[in-house]
Amino acid sequence: MDQKPTISRDESRRATKGRGLFSGLGRDALVASICGGVVALMVGASYAAVPFYNWFCRATGFNGTTQVATSAPATGPIARKIAVRFDSNVAPGLPWKFEPEQTEIEVNIGQVTTVYYTVTNQAARTTAGQAAYNVAPLTVGSYFQKINCFCFTEQTMAPGEKREMPVVFYVDPSIVDDHDNDGLGTITLSYTFYPVREPAAKPLAAGEDDKRKGNL
Repeated sequence: MDQKPTISRDESRRATKGRGLFSGLGRDALVASICGGVVALMVGASYAAVPFYNWFCRATGFNGTTQVATSAPATGPIARKIAVRFDSNVAPGLPWKFEPEQTEIEVNIGQVTTVYYTVTNQAARTTAGQAAYNVAPLTVGSYFQKINCFCFTEQTMAPGEKREMPVVFYVDPSIVDDHDNDGLGTITLSYTFYPVREPAAKPLAAGEDDKRKGNL
């Protein structure tokens, strides 16, 4: 008569303990994977939040972000006038003098207007800057339309260079339908230039002396 192999109590306990150990390790690995996935998702969301926020501001005028127009308003200017003030600032680290040619003008709502800012690079080297902008009150950002502006692109200035930079804008006539702005008499357009990376230096052409040295 065949006898079935028997397992001692000690061996049974060791086997059960081993299964529990591997089961615990499996749970730990699963929890670690889930936590890692959550962290990766949060990091990715934080990076995506910046461009999304910029897009949202441009689309809605939130936080006084002005809009970009491709042409003059179809309805043309209306009789109501409004004053537009111009503010200029330079962040630390950028050796520029930056100021508007006019500090305030009065325009008809819907009138396409061109104004100029003057920028001077006071450094003995080439420098570059990018302008951030908004308008106040912040609620009029969606009505302030720019057709052209130096703030759309990065500006690079040669040593000692002075330049006039235009802004072409209008105040959207639809602002008169927003009764929250019935008492609005002044809009302030503000710019701040921030330093950007140093422009890459162009390699110098090899001189005749360098060529001779290379042939030695």
